[in-house]
Amino acid sequence: MNQKNIRNFCIIAHIDHGKSTLADRILEITKTVSKREMQNQFLDNLDIERERGITIKAQSVRINYTSKSGEEYIFNLIDTPGHVDFSYEVSRSLMACEGVLLVVDAAQGVEAQTLAHAFLAADMGLEILPIINKIDLPSADPERVCEEIENAVGIDCSEALYVSAKTGQGIEDIFDQIITKIPPPQKSEINETRALIIDSWFDSFLGVVLLLRVFDGKINNKDTIKLMSSDKTYEIRNLGVFSPEAKNVTLLSAGEVGFLTASIKQISDAKVGDTLTISTTPAKRPLRGFKDIKPMVFCGLYPVDSNFYENLKESLEKISLNDSSIDYEPENSAALGFGFRCGFLGLLHMEIVKERLEREFNLSLIITSPTVVYEIKKTNSEIVRVDNPKLLPDRSQIDTISEPFVNISLYTPKKYLGGLLDICEKRRGIQKNINFISEDRAVLEYELPMSEMIYDFYNKVKSITKGYCSMDYEQSELKISNLVKLDILINGEIVDALSLITHKDNSYYRGKELVEKLKKLIPRQQFEIAIQAAIGAKIISRETVKAFRKDVTAKLYGGDVTRKNKLLDKQKKGKKRMKNVGNVEIPQEAFMAVLSGKE
Repeated sequence: MNQKNIRNFCIIAHIDHGKSTLADRILEITKTVSKREMQNQFLDNLDIERERGITIKAQSVRINYTSKSGEEYIFNLIDTPGHVDFSYEVSRSLMACEGVLLVVDAAQGVEAQTLAHAFLAADMGLEILPIINKIDLPSADPERVCEEIENAVGIDCSEALYVSAKTGQGIEDIFDQIITKIPPPQKSEINETRALIIDSWFDSFLGVVLLLRVFDGKINNKDTIKLMSSDKTYEIRNLGVFSPEAKNVTLLSAGEVGFLTASIKQISDAKVGDTLTISTTPAKRPLRGFKDIKPMVFCGLYPVDSNFYENLKESLEKISLNDSSIDYEPENSAALGFGFRCGFLGLLHMEIVKERLEREFNLSLIITSPTVVYEIKKTNSEIVRVDNPKLLPDRSQIDTISEPFVNISLYTPKKYLGGLLDICEKRRGIQKNINFISEDRAVLEYELPMSEMIYDFYNKVKSITKGYCSMDYEQSELKISNLVKLDILINGEIVDALSLITHKDNSYYRGKELVEKLKKLIPRQQFEIAIQAAIGAKIISRETVKAFRKDVTAKLYGGDVTRKNKLLDKQKKGKKRMKNVGNVEIPQEAFMAVLSGKE
């Protein structure tokens, strides 16, 4: 195929704006998928993607299209995730394209990820085609949405397409715009072969499968390839394209998108965003933009029954074959037994991995409070990074603690601004900007500590705005904060799974809240149970679970009061002895309720 007849594009949108449905209609109209094989959200392979209506993994499909003039074209469509947690995948997909279809809901208008991904595409110099979707809805107002796009993103919407991906209305016009407005791949100026790895996953028969876009040169079947970041070489076993089922080809030339397998055993060797070249004539420089994906949020994963530890280990190994961004290492907790410390890209990523582990591998899991990575400068000038409160050095050894901050953008109807300003201030936020993108809607920009954002912030925002607010965030920088370690003690013993790092100003309230919850959840024993919150050796809050009390004076029928006191003292000594040898069993529900912020 002539390079000028190739078009590489992806669809970007906020969650639930109809991205996957639009991809379905494009596949249906171009007869890439027959009506018999067609199903909703065709490119979403995971059950959890279909249920939640979100895209988690980037998917690619080659579409053969014949224009009205009879000319044949190849469209390489890359469907991208919409959530901020997967923004690195989105950036790789954008880099493989020359243009994007920016899909915006005609009723909801511009939302957080719409803007974030549109700016990313504009920074890369891609052609952006605005498409107003869901015009069949009674509440649709495409003119207002066009105005919002022009104000917020700054692109001309005079030729924006009004479509309904559900009914198929206006979809045919998209193909003409793709041909006329999205440029074909540029002709390569160098003779070396360079291809970008857009995505990678593990296949139990073929090993690691690489989805790639060839920028320079060409890749032949049976070539020996070299991965530039790991410096490893492999011989190609299969070369092909997805259309949408896998189809083998003998050659992938510049501008084309396809896949290859090369008996790669470890998915960690084939990193997303890496450059692939031919080992006999390797490229001198890799393609720009590669970086190792760093986890942002950490938590502990423990099996409810400690006998299932090995099952959890095997399950994590299997799930990490298809998701290389999961980071995990074994850890031991006095309260919860053996488990793993896991790193995730964000809260949604954490939630999805937990759900997949429970569903696909039939596990029951406890997940500890999510934490972020703190940077500790010790008094001897040594710098250590801590993602687990129990690893925090002794207070006497700490000079400063720095925590990560994030820049948050909240897209909200104007009437909810007051409540959002209030919660951001309470969470130690620093206001950056308020921008009105239309008469009704505003963008609120704040710098917020990441630890405050991951602790039930989004749920509170949704509650304040009745679900009408969308949120986007990106990592900012580390800042020195007055942070302390808050310990929970049960009968004088620290429960490490409930320890957390919090700001000193909020520590009293957090401690009080935790001990009050535990008091309701820990069952009464034959002895008194003291639940305390402490910072170092200082107790800042206490609640007591009263003991069951037997009425030992019931058999008395009169006489001197000393007889009554004698029996009560005897009972008191027995309870004291029982407290010394008794063990407090904290029920799993208590951990789950405290750590998830529910009662």
